[in-house]
Amino acid sequence: MSYEQAMERATRDEGFKATVYAMNSLLLLKGVYTHEEFQQLFVEWIEKEERKKARATPQQTPTHAHTAF
Repeated sequence: MSYEQAMERATRDEGFKATVYAMNSLLLLKGVYTHEEFQQLFVEWIEKEERKKARATPQQTPTHAHTAF
C-alpha cells in the first residue's frame, strides 16, 4: 500500500495516530530518546493534564444544613 492510499483509507483520528506512531518510531530507532525517556515524558504530560483538569473543576465545599425548630 502506498502512503497516498493509506491517507485515503485513514480517518482523521487514525491519520493522527499513525503520524504519532511513525514519528515516535523514528525517534526511537534513530536513538533520539530511549523507551524509558519516552515513558517518563508520557507520565509527566498525563500528570500535568490531570493538574490542569483539577484546577479547572470548581472545588465543592461541603454544606451543612441546619434546621431550627
